[in-house]
Amino acid sequence: MTPDLSSPSHHRWYEDIFAIFIGTMLVSLGIAFYSEAQLTTGSSAGLALLLQYATGIPFGVLFFGINLPFYLLAFLRMGWPFAIKTIGSVALVSLFAGEIPGWIGIETINPLFASLVGGGLLGLGVLSLFRHKASVGGINILALYLQENFGIRAGYFQLGIDAIILVVAFFILPFDRVLYSIAGALVMNMIIALNHRPGRYVGFS
Repeated sequence: MTPDLSSPSHHRWYEDIFAIFIGTMLVSLGIAFYSEAQLTTGSSAGLALLLQYATGIPFGVLFFGINLPFYLLAFLRMGWPFAIKTIGSVALVSLFAGEIPGWIGIETINPLFASLVGGGLLGLGVLSLFRHKASVGGINILALYLQENFGIRAGYFQLGIDAIILVVAFFILPFDRVLYSIAGALVMNMIIALNHRPGRYVGFS
């Protein structure tokens, strides 16, 4: 029997937990690829990576700290369920990103492969979180707020913010690494823009 896709189905609590776990693991693996190849991305994750390269402070510490100011917007504008799930997602990414290098050994990685596959992992991970009313904080929160309240596509908004962060990257990373990073950012944001839009997915949390 063909399922009725015209009627949205409500995600159960364990479906949300599973999606958050998978989404944060995908994002963290993408971050691990980027960190190994000395690449960056947009949003708060990209900013945390650039600061890690410049200061040597671990990504997880920077990522969690950068997101702190955005939690207030999440609580005030997006509701406490979204805020709680987002805080949990950011904490998991901060944890997993620090642990993955100890779980798998990456002795060498092609930067083009890292950018495209890492960007795909980031995009799929963020999409999983978005569809279960969560995010990895920072610009993701603002992007979701603008899409749900003003109809501005989350992926396109993030693409603009990511462009600004990637311009800053030219002052920190080698030229070729920034170009690879731009390719990865395009992959990530196109995944979000093409798949996270009204009518594309009918489940809700």
